[in-house]
Amino acid sequence: MEVSQKKYHYLFAIVALLLAFPFAWMIAKLQLVFIILCVALMVGFFLLVYLLNDPFQGFYLALIFAFFVNGLTRYITTIPLGLGVDFLLVLSLLLAFLSKKKPHFDLLNNGAIWLSIIWLGFTFLELFNPEAPSKEAWFYAVRAVSLYQIFTVLLVLMYLRTKDEILQITHVILFLSVLAAFWGFKQIYIGLDNYEWQWLLEGAIKTHVLRGVLRAFSFLSDSGQFGATMGYAGIMSIILALGPFSLKKKVFFTASFLICIYAMAISGTRGALFVPASAAMAYLVATKNFKSIIAGVIVLGSVFFFLKYTSIGNDNQTLRRMRSALNPEDPSLKVRLENQQKFKAYLKTRPFGGGIGTSGTWGLRFSPNSFLAQTPNDSWYVKIWAETGVVGLYTHILIILFFVYKGYAVIFSLHDPELKQYIMALHSGFIGIAFAAYGNPILGQFPLNLMLYFTWGAIYVAEYLNKQDYAKLKK
Repeated sequence: MEVSQKKYHYLFAIVALLLAFPFAWMIAKLQLVFIILCVALMVGFFLLVYLLNDPFQGFYLALIFAFFVNGLTRYITTIPLGLGVDFLLVLSLLLAFLSKKKPHFDLLNNGAIWLSIIWLGFTFLELFNPEAPSKEAWFYAVRAVSLYQIFTVLLVLMYLRTKDEILQITHVILFLSVLAAFWGFKQIYIGLDNYEWQWLLEGAIKTHVLRGVLRAFSFLSDSGQFGATMGYAGIMSIILALGPFSLKKKVFFTASFLICIYAMAISGTRGALFVPASAAMAYLVATKNFKSIIAGVIVLGSVFFFLKYTSIGNDNQTLRRMRSALNPEDPSLKVRLENQQKFKAYLKTRPFGGGIGTSGTWGLRFSPNSFLAQTPNDSWYVKIWAETGVVGLYTHILIILFFVYKGYAVIFSLHDPELKQYIMALHSGFIGIAFAAYGNPILGQFPLNLMLYFTWGAIYVAEYLNKQDYAKLKK
């Protein structure tokens, strides 16, 4: 036995020596590149083992990465980091069929899946749109339009089966949002680092420094996305603070609300104001409490009156920008309406639009001289309209309205008060973003898109859990 072990030791030593020489040569020649490659391979190996054990962890990683990826691109410019989210989601779905933790398929025959498949099919057909000048643009842009939706919904419905998991993911969202808020505070009260300044000087300074005042953008894509995310996390936090939870949790949720709402204010994003406002009304409807709805209307009406018909606090830059969002004579609003008239004329004879990836950032990159690329859409719905036409726009809006309806139907049927409060918070936040997406293309951007698609899946999981509880009570 000892002789046999010694033979293996000698064999291992010989192999190690033989490998040492080529490794030493590669390190000497390639240096940093080879070291980075080795580290990447090691990380990839451990990631593969980790996800093989539990593929749903890939969604957690994708969600966390989605918060940081846009900020990281300011520091790492040579690697397409955005594809990292795609990689994690696709790898998780592929490993689902190899993992010991088997996926559940009992929830895959529902509206969330079928509507996602229909939308995916429609966007795939857009690849053959004769108006589209670039197939490559479609590849990059379709990810945010439909792929992330079906990937996320599939993973959630295949693996999420407990209330604690829904609560846990919601807590992760709030924690990451608070972290983003503090980075925004750092930018305003301590200052920007060299990489953030470089990003501003490359063009973003035009929209992020107004009258000498910086609009915080944290480690998200821009101040618009930052403000909307903070409004989303803030309204979810206060809804949870009103739930049947311990004092410790209520304090945490209230603190999260105050931090995120203040962060929304320093983003200087006017459209973000509509996120908590519309989400608050959505929550009041979910409570089915007539007195609460009346009180909410009065409070929101008072805020509207304060911003619209008074000039109190106008020396504050944040309040001035919020007031401009309610001013029909605002120059930027007029420009947006003029652009929409241009789109209307262009799309009159194009019911399927100009092709996915032909407007906005991708349009400027792949077809910079085209009409759609040169005309800012400034809205998620206008973007969908421009790229997929009136057919795509109506289909997309009907899908969103379906999830609004489904969310309320499930909320009204839930028996578990804790689960109900969490679903109300998620669903109300989704409605807030859906409203605010008219003024900003936030619905298709990281990290909000993954959070909203998680909500769509969580609604069906909550319905499943409710039926399970009801079945136990009947027994």
